[in-house]
Formats: sequence, C-alpha cells, structure tokens
Amino acid sequence: MSLKTLLMPMITQHRFARSTLLAQRAKAEKARLASGRPHQVYYFHQVDDPYSHLLAQALPRFLARYQVELKPYVVSPPPDSAAPEREKLVAYSRVDAALLAQRHGLSFVDCGQQPAAPRVLQATQSLVAAIESGQFVEQAASVGQWLWGSDEPQLTSGQMDVQTHIAQADALREKLGHYLGGMLYYEGEWYWGIDRLYHLEQRLQALGAQTNGAIALLFPADDGLEHAKPLNNPPDIDFFFSFRSPYSAIVAPRIFELGRRTGAKVNLRFVLPMVMRGLPVPKVKREYIVYDTAREAHVRGISFGRLNDPVGKPTERGLALIPFAEQHSKGQEFVLSYMQGVWAEGIDAGSDKGLRKIVERAGLRWEGAQVALQHEAWRERATANREELFAAGLWGVPSFKVGNTVVWGQDRLWALTLPLCQGF
Repeated sequence: MSLKTLLMPMITQHRFARSTLLAQRAKAEKARLASGRPHQVYYFHQVDDPYSHLLAQALPRFLARYQVELKPYVVSPPPDSAAPEREKLVAYSRVDAALLAQRHGLSFVDCGQQPAAPRVLQATQSLVAAIESGQFVEQAASVGQWLWGSDEPQLTSGQMDVQTHIAQADALREKLGHYLGGMLYYEGEWYWGIDRLYHLEQRLQALGAQTNGAIALLFPADDGLEHAKPLNNPPDIDFFFSFRSPYSAIVAPRIFELGRRTGAKVNLRFVLPMVMRGLPVPKVKREYIVYDTAREAHVRGISFGRLNDPVGKPTERGLALIPFAEQHSKGQEFVLSYMQGVWAEGIDAGSDKGLRKIVERAGLRWEGAQVALQHEAWRERATANREELFAAGLWGVPSFKVGNTVVWGQDRLWALTLPLCQGF
C-alpha cells in the first residue's frame, strides 16, 4: 500500500466533511462582518450558455427574497481542458435547459443550434453596458430571450469594446477557482445555475439574510422518487456510470431504488473513467466536483467523503467483477458496495484485502471473484457502452437512457418518470 493510498482517506474525511464546510462558512461570515461587507454574491454569466439564461430569469426573484448585493460579470465559455467534448456539451446543454425550463416554468426552447456569432456579440455588448449602468438584473433575461429567439427584431445596444470586461471577468473567475458560466460565488463557495441555487438559499437563510422570514426554496432538490409507483411492463433503465465518478457513486442507490419502486430493470452500462481514456480532468474541475458531490450527498442522506481514489488498477479490478456479480444476481449489490467502499469508507480496491471486503459484503464469494479477476471480457463491454453513450449524444457519467429519453447528471432522475410511465 502506497503512502498516498494510506493517507488519502484520512485527509479527505476531514476535507469533505459537512462539519468542515460549516466551519469554513462560519469563518467566512466572521471575516465578512469584520470587514463590514454586505452579503455580496458574484455572478458569472456566459451569454450563449442556456443555463446562464435560466438563472438570469430567476435572479429577480432571488434578489427579492434575500438581502444581497449582486456583482455580475460576463465571462467566456470554459476552456477546452474543462470541456473535452465541447460540441456534445453545447448541444446537450440546450436540450437539458429546455427540460429544466419546462419543469420550473421558465423560458427556453431548443432551436437546434447556437445563436450566430454576430448575435452573441450584440447581446454581449448589451449585457456589459447593462452591468456598467447597474441594470443587468433588469435586462439580462430579456436580452437572453432576444438572443435565443428566432424572429425578434434587432436588439438595440451601443457599440462598445467588451474584451477588457471579459478578460477581467475571466481572470476573476479563475482566481476565485472556477471555469464555468452560470456560476454564483458567495464567500468561498460556488453554486451552479438554478440546480445549485438552493444550497446558496439555505446558506443565506441560516445567516438570517432573507427579507420576509422563513420562505420556501425557489428550486428545491427533488428526485421524484416519492412519486414513483409500480408500473406495468416498464422499459429498462440504462445506467451509464464510472467507478471513479463521485456523482455516479451518490446516484447509484437512488437509480436502483427507482428501479425497485417502478419494477424497471436497471442495466449496468459501465465505462472507463475519462482520465483512463486519455482525457485528463483539470484539478480545479476535479475539486469542484468532489465538493459539490459532498453537498449533494448530504442533502440526500448518502455517506460520502472518506475517499480512496480508484483510478487505474482499482477501477479495472472492480469492473472485471461486475459480470461475475451479475452472474450471481448481485450486480447492484456489488456496485453499491464498491461505491460505498471507495467513496465513503476509504477502502483501497486495488488491494486484495480491500476488494475482498467489497466482494463479500455484496454476498459474493472471494474465491470466485479471484477467478473472475483473470478475465478481460469486461473491456469490450466497457468500450461498447462508451460507444452507445456517444451515439446518444453524451459522453459524461452518470447518464441514463429510457427508450428515446437520455439525460445526464445525478440530479436528473425526475426526468425519467415520464418515459417510464409512458413506456418509451
């Protein structure tokens, strides 16, 4: 066992503990009060990002509820290192944003393409001018409506150089530790779009920053599991996941629960992690994902945070045992045991001792697992799963496919309810 493998669980258990996050928030609040700052929320808006457009529509309601000062900036799209499959990311973001808009009563329709560059430039000029005049919140949604519309007349905006503003905004975003658009930043912590706005709301409410006492959240987390009921002949759910994906780890018990409640079969469509496919993930992205996963896991009551990174050999050994587990009707049990082991208990799945614990508590025999570890057929299956994921227009995990419906993200289980019920 390497020193890194030995120390990582202890370090991460503290680093990603809920108590650590709350202590960091308390320290930040103390510093804010000492400096006399108001509750300042930084907002980084990417003009041609559908998620930014949705959040812009929600900002007036958010600001009406909380005593905060918004500091908006217009930023560039994420760098290539943080968006390795940019064309797929851009296309899927439109589809997903349309789904979110329908769910939450917001406005966005996927017209099948991004706005033309001159149109984006004009909208950018308008929004930068709105920031300088203090009118961003009042104008951002309408500018977005114009940008994403198809037949609206030309937007009225002054001709101005926006490059200086964007360069400074990009530098600030990078300095504070992020890379995406549609991001809110408050006192050391990041919140993405309307999907993570509820974390910021809960934090502000804990500080007593709401304007009218206790109020309901604008976009609360809801998987829709409580509404899932037994169905007649439901279609299968294809669950695309990676053993190195923390989001996959915290959604696995919930997707299996959805399968149990509806009677739908959940197919295990495992893939190799991106970094093991030659697609390195930037450090800033890795760190944000794990911090965000810890918050999401806490809300859903899932153990997470004592990590032992399974990249490389541990992942390969785990994937090699999935067919073995399925042969004994223990596929889900093994996946859950593995995910809990490496993401919540700090188990080294690259060691026989660690993997044996994972195997045996899933109800499997270690002797049989040792034989299965010698087989390589899982590699072809992982490749086929990845190719099918790409064919569906996606590349990241966790993703889910029910009939013709394909969604990406541990926070998208609610989107599977309709296709499950309608059987397509």
